[in-house]
Amino acid sequence: MPNHTGSFRSRLSGELGIGVAFILEVLVFSFLSPYFFSADNLLNVTLQASITAIIAVGMTFVILTGGIDLSVGSLVAFAGIVTTSFLKLDAPAEVIFPAALLVGLLVGAGSGALAGVCMTRFNIAPFIVTLALMTIWRGAAFMYTEGRPIWELPEGFSVLGSGRLLGVPNPTIVMIVVFAAAHIVLKYTSFGRHVYAVGGNVEAARISGIDTRRVYVAVYSISGVLSALSGILLASRINSGQPNAGLMYELDVIAAVVVGGTSLNGGRGSVLGTFIGAMLIAVLRNGLNLLNVGSYVQQVVVGIVILLAVMLDQWRRR
Repeated sequence: MPNHTGSFRSRLSGELGIGVAFILEVLVFSFLSPYFFSADNLLNVTLQASITAIIAVGMTFVILTGGIDLSVGSLVAFAGIVTTSFLKLDAPAEVIFPAALLVGLLVGAGSGALAGVCMTRFNIAPFIVTLALMTIWRGAAFMYTEGRPIWELPEGFSVLGSGRLLGVPNPTIVMIVVFAAAHIVLKYTSFGRHVYAVGGNVEAARISGIDTRRVYVAVYSISGVLSALSGILLASRINSGQPNAGLMYELDVIAAVVVGGTSLNGGRGSVLGTFIGAMLIAVLRNGLNLLNVGSYVQQVVVGIVILLAVMLDQWRRR
């Protein structure tokens, strides 16, 4: 007989449950604050969420395999530093701009690939590998800049992070494109099926012929590239390279993924759930700001939301 109770739990703690929670949250804040449901504020919510939401896409791939990536926040800073450093070189804008963006993204890809190789070749736990990389990239960012930001960037760079297209912030557009592409990859490609298979049972996936090592390297590379992309967008938005950028981002990112219904044990979840989870947290913080709730109280509230999401995931697995 089908397990209707398990099916109900799965739907409740997955996209359906988080979607209902998000709608209720929007309704509550719309009632409590007359400014919340304005077009400007809603666009501001998407802009505020875009940086961490893009990173959360990569984290979704990682957590779906049962792993974790703690290096994302530090990589945001280091990729931003590398990109802005290249922009300071004396070269034509049409050459230096794409070159700087490419180098920044390659830094992210290289970091992810390194993490994947350390895990698969040397059998080191993802937590330890990415914790080490978190420390390395943060230290490298401060070493390279001697603790000082990189200013006076070429004109036009700020458009990427601060410009708008038809009234929509550019980072929001990039976020939507990234989520759409990731959804297609996970749902309609063989690589996406391999990611779920590895997260569900790595030994069964290996026996079935899936190159699990390649999958691990790929998902951590994706996480690295998207972290670097977010670092570039953030550097463009503040028009500088900051060695302290991305502090504690890894916690916000993991929170968005977990709240969105992706299981920390791997094998279950979606980028759609992550998107809703990221928006739910962004709306929560925006609404609390509009209600003049202090930042310390906000931290407590967000922590409670994360704890409830993990408890819901455990309830679903029973």
